[in-house]
Amino acid sequence: MRRGKAYKEAIAKIDRNKLHEPVEAIQLVKEIASAKFDETIEAHVKLGVDPRHADQQVRGTVSLPHGTGRTLKVLVFAKGEKLKEAEQAGGDYVGGEDLAERIQGGWFDFDVAVATPDMMSVVGKLGKILGPRGLMPNPKAGTVTFDIERTIKELKAGRIEFRVDKTSIVHVPIGRVSFEPEQLQDNLNAFAEALIKAKPAAAKGQYMRSVNICSTMGPGIKINPLILIAANK
Repeated sequence: MRRGKAYKEAIAKIDRNKLHEPVEAIQLVKEIASAKFDETIEAHVKLGVDPRHADQQVRGTVSLPHGTGRTLKVLVFAKGEKLKEAEQAGGDYVGGEDLAERIQGGWFDFDVAVATPDMMSVVGKLGKILGPRGLMPNPKAGTVTFDIERTIKELKAGRIEFRVDKTSIVHVPIGRVSFEPEQLQDNLNAFAEALIKAKPAAAKGQYMRSVNICSTMGPGIKINPLILIAANK
């Protein structure tokens, strides 16, 4: 893979083999970010689980104290009073069969979908379309619920979903380069705490195998996972 000049200059400023303390890694990510836009800062955690087994799946949600720096477009499948509640709470797109038809036609101008349980007969038909895109409402992610107002407000304020992928890695945004270091630290700790709580009973050995953070265009910086675990037990 060919790398640009800015990326090579960033690589030269870091020791790629060093395990940093979280606060040090955050400072480095901010220092070496060079894009002309406000890059997202992401955390990537390699877990000691085998996601091929149902009892080693890792999935959950966490409300980041300072949000992600991005306001999500929330789509809500609802009817009756819950439809009105969704509109008043700030849902960007609210409806039922009409929204399902738009999605079947190839429309995906939203970031997260929420549904009331009584709308799952409609939403269920979209599983093969929304599922591969990570947009399917799911009770485990808190996106199938009658508590529409609270859910929309939490999503808008920075609630994110995390789940382990087939390579045993969890990827999440923890903020933007423009965030203060303390804000990024708070968000990272909130995510780490939620990830630790989501540890499956069947997981053996070291749970967090490696932790890296990076900006959108920057290289990964390694964090000592033992320090992160100790700070968030």
